Amino acid sequence: MVTTAQTIIISGYYGFRNSGDEAVLKSILTALEEESREAGITIKPVVLSSDPAWTKKMYGVEAVPRMSLGEVRKAIQNSDGLISGGGSLLQDATSPKSIPYYLAILKLAQWAGKPTFVYAQGIGPVQRKIFYPMIRSVFQRCEYVSVRDKQSAALLNSMKLKRPPVEVVPDPVMGLPLPSAAEQAAENDQGELPIVGVSVRYWDKEHRELKAIADGLKKLAAGRRVHLRFLPFHLPDDEEASRMVMDLLGDITSTGSRVSMCDQVTDPQQMLLEVSRCSLMIGMRLHSLIYAASHHVPPLGISYDPKIDHFLSRVGSQPVGTTEALDGQKLAQEATRLLDERNQWIESQGAAIALLKSEARLPAQHIINYLCRKG
Repeated sequence: MVTTAQTIIISGYYGFRNSGDEAVLKSILTALEEESREAGITIKPVVLSSDPAWTKKMYGVEAVPRMSLGEVRKAIQNSDGLISGGGSLLQDATSPKSIPYYLAILKLAQWAGKPTFVYAQGIGPVQRKIFYPMIRSVFQRCEYVSVRDKQSAALLNSMKLKRPPVEVVPDPVMGLPLPSAAEQAAENDQGELPIVGVSVRYWDKEHRELKAIADGLKKLAAGRRVHLRFLPFHLPDDEEASRMVMDLLGDITSTGSRVSMCDQVTDPQQMLLEVSRCSLMIGMRLHSLIYAASHHVPPLGISYDPKIDHFLSRVGSQPVGTTEALDGQKLAQEATRLLDERNQWIESQGAAIALLKSEARLPAQHIINYLCRKG
């Protein structure tokens, strides 16, 4: 039995106040805390963060600056292991610097003789084949590797990763609980209209997808009274994208519908609470759709990346369109259908959602079991 606290470094895209990535961190912290409590051991997390003071205040954990090599090395040296994940860390679509950075953090821990764990990551796209042997070399020295979809596992297999076995698990956010009942009760009631959550982001330079979304929402509101609730997941960019769509909507209050935006929410559980109140979630952000499905809100996804398609397929759905090809009329029709058939969707997907929520805890269970055996 392990009697002393185990210090675990957690590496990821944290401290940037992106609600989706912060939800990943909160989910990992929650799962580790609950699994360690059941195992009778104590875990002391230390997060590598872009804003350590904010991370410490938000989650009540220790944090160090993610780009300070000296402080990162010191934290790793004083730790009992390192977790990399989750999220889409190992991809070169947004920047060629991401993969070298996250592999370097893992490598530092391995050089220090610390066990390393890959926690429900989405691997890829990896367009530069030069990264394949680098990923394989680092991953094969990990004690445990889990990915959040079969496509990520297939990509690792194409890199000829032989060990350790790769476990496919849901995104960690599937296991994120709502805030406490007391916090929920303190929230204001938002009215009797069905709430349609809307999560948008900038993608196309000409904003064609945002114009199509606005067209679809306008058509939806023309056919039925709804409350369109914009939920920005990445501040401030998503707020700006939301205001653009709201401006394109014009005045729809004459139809009896309503439009509002959730302002400045960075706490992932508070955003989860916002999504849980919706009757439907129209989302571009992956975690807006995960939030929705995890709390039995039908997700209507708009795909800008295969990860959207991969997740939706796990809850019996597919994108209503892509950022390259989105029809406003189809968006309105599918939104109307899901609002009408919400109970049927919940009934048909309930078992799958329950399984995903249960399996989201598997990485934490493996890591805690490893620490118990090591101790």
